[in-house]
Amino acid sequence: MKLRLATWNINSVRLRIGLVERFVKTFQPDVLCLQEIKCVDELFPYDAVKALGYPHIQVKGQAGYHGVATLSRLPLEPKGTENFCGSGEARHIAVALGGQRVIIHNLYIPAGGDIPDPQLNPKFGQKLAYIRTLTEWFADGGAADTSCQHVMVGDFNVAPLEHDVWSHKQLLKVVSHTPVEVEHLTRLKASANWVDVMRKYVPEDQKLYTWWSYRARDWRASNKGRRLDHIWTTPGLEGAARSVTVVEEARGWEQPSDHVPVIAEFELN
Repeated sequence: MKLRLATWNINSVRLRIGLVERFVKTFQPDVLCLQEIKCVDELFPYDAVKALGYPHIQVKGQAGYHGVATLSRLPLEPKGTENFCGSGEARHIAVALGGQRVIIHNLYIPAGGDIPDPQLNPKFGQKLAYIRTLTEWFADGGAADTSCQHVMVGDFNVAPLEHDVWSHKQLLKVVSHTPVEVEHLTRLKASANWVDVMRKYVPEDQKLYTWWSYRARDWRASNKGRRLDHIWTTPGLEGAARSVTVVEEARGWEQPSDHVPVIAEFELN
């Protein structure tokens, strides 16, 4: 079975439902994981999404902030949502893919504010606590069901590698690429021996971005990007991955998100 899985921080699904429609019609993902939907469950545009061919929808929303949603052409079984670090924020939802022993975790890790010091900036402290709690959860059995393989996708808000940012040296003290964040994400990756599927296809010595700031007058010309969006799998799915596509063109669409979609294709047994 072929599976085309996409992840995208949409930055308000109601505002950008037209962009979702454009993306879906062009790239036809089987499963689309959205982050930062910025609406409560009852205000999610279910009818519009179903009209695009996604009858199976799981939403964990929040008024005005955060929120995640997983849309699928294939049947889904809800696997719950976790309140990592006790924040009460809508940042995680898990589903099992119908007919397959695959669980998909859709995740939106906190951005962390602007100051990389948890004493001066509680948002940064929350981000580190969230990643620690997530790491402990997976290490303690969050992905321990050996009858299933796991996929974790979403906006992790950390660009861990040197070439995941436009300038490693200049961003070492900028939130999303600081050594302490990278260390936390490295521990998360080790918690279930996660495989970074994107870097399976794009070598670590090549630049790879999924986010470009709204602050840039010409994002394409300056190209000061970061790879904040990720697709990870447990080791049993590493051999099933066939390709990865970063839809960079979406950053140039009218009224875009500052993130672009990432697509991974799998051949599942």
